Amino acid sequence: MHFVLETFTVHKRFPLTISRGTTSQTTNIWLRVEQQGIEGWGEASPFSIRGDDKAGISGVRQSAEELWEALQMVASRLETFSPWERQKIEQVLRETEVPSAACAAIDLALHDWMGKLTGVPLWRQWGLNRRRIVPISVTVGINSPEGARQRVRDWLPLTGGGVLKIKLGSPAGIEADREMLLAVRDEAPQAQLLVDANGGWSLEAAIQMCDWLASQGVKYVEQPLAAGEENQLPILYERSPLPIFVDESCFTSHDIPKLADRVHGINIKLMKSGGLTEAMRMVHTARACGLQVMFGCYSDSTLANTAASHLAPLADYLDLDSHLNLVDDPFTGATVQDGRLIPNDLPGLGVQYRASNP
Repeated sequence: MHFVLETFTVHKRFPLTISRGTTSQTTNIWLRVEQQGIEGWGEASPFSIRGDDKAGISGVRQSAEELWEALQMVASRLETFSPWERQKIEQVLRETEVPSAACAAIDLALHDWMGKLTGVPLWRQWGLNRRRIVPISVTVGINSPEGARQRVRDWLPLTGGGVLKIKLGSPAGIEADREMLLAVRDEAPQAQLLVDANGGWSLEAAIQMCDWLASQGVKYVEQPLAAGEENQLPILYERSPLPIFVDESCFTSHDIPKLADRVHGINIKLMKSGGLTEAMRMVHTARACGLQVMFGCYSDSTLANTAASHLAPLADYLDLDSHLNLVDDPFTGATVQDGRLIPNDLPGLGVQYRASNP
């Protein structure tokens, strides 16, 4: 296999603020794997997860620089392999401790290559039904009440705003969270509301907020407690009238069984899991444990979100909106149809490069 790496920087139409900070742009990596005259495409996007200092849990940070170096290093070791040898390739990635987002780029490219070789889109290879894809949520970051209202209005032309994920866990406290949510609900009274605290609450605040959010018609709460505080989740699980999902607390299928008695669902992200191969394992593991499944994203372009869309028929919730917030996304692929992100009929991932960026 021949590998080609290229960085690209994308800028957010609306900067996104969560409990850990604000992002307005990101530099991602476009990976191309070539063999037999066929190119398979993958993406690695950086991400970080804040640790819990009180619990002595270190955070996770995969920077663009780290991902680039890891991909350069491992590419030379994989050149003798065929894209068909995914099990052997996965073993090399594990043994060399390649960061998960770099693994994701390789895994996506290998799936794309195989789909292009056979002339079949991935969703069809897996026998999935695109009609089962649920609407995606669009994200309203932490903001003032009026700022949140404006974000809702900004999203309406893009997806209709039928499902809104509201980022809470404001440094200003739960009263600020409440004011913001009420503003969003007032601006979009018919929308389904979801909440993601990104680990921004204490246990006491999470108990209070889950009770209050249930009274406001919120569907579920994601990552109410910080990663590293999983031992407190059983208390919240018993007290909360709302389903609890975890994101930062769950990277791969290995994390799921130990969470099964204290959460209702998990958020799968390709950059955390290491790609579609592990994402599929996570879906099956979660179902075996009686849990619901969501697919999410970081600052991913259309390339990575289209890859996730091929598994979308297996999900209960979809949070694949990051590419919709980019002003200079270099790719086209899955499209929003009636609020749903639908993969196309092109082979592999079905992603193409734009002739010119907007």
